[in-house]
Amino acid sequence: MLRVIAGSARGHKLKTLKGVETRPTSDKVKESVFNIIAADIADSNVLDAFAGTGSLGIEALSRGAKKAVFMDKSAISCGIIRENLVHTNLRDQAEVYVTDYKSGIERLCRKGYKFSVVFLDPPYNKNFIQEALKLVAKNDIIDNGGIIVAEHSHYDDLPESCDRLKAVDTRKYGDTMITIYKLC
Repeated sequence: MLRVIAGSARGHKLKTLKGVETRPTSDKVKESVFNIIAADIADSNVLDAFAGTGSLGIEALSRGAKKAVFMDKSAISCGIIRENLVHTNLRDQAEVYVTDYKSGIERLCRKGYKFSVVFLDPPYNKNFIQEALKLVAKNDIIDNGGIIVAEHSHYDDLPESCDRLKAVDTRKYGDTMITIYKLC
């Protein structure tokens, strides 16, 4: 069962997808991530790419983010994200797009969006994480000093840097790795 851990929507249970199409971030990993990035959340604009259930973006909104944009290629996932936003009373602070990450990142760039925090949590072991990092760096959608929180398998080989993005922290939680990049 997924839930919102802290903030205005604390304790709200989040609806999830049936089956193995998504791999929601565990509460343990989510709580650790938000403890690490707590200072970056207040009044931030957040992108939750590969959003799945929207758990990471919703947690950020609950903890004081100003706005969150959710992207997922699955219309079913986006429907669940919308339901979770209504359930947590956070819908007015969010936008949800049914799109693949490449088209979505490029569209956000064309529209002039800038984010303080970007969550990248793609399917593991498919090289999506490396390509998504390159696209985010290339398309200039991160505010100066902004961060990317990349959730990936310990088998995924992530670079120490990508353009102006530099890895500043890496943590391991079982098979899950979290690498935080900062725009320098």
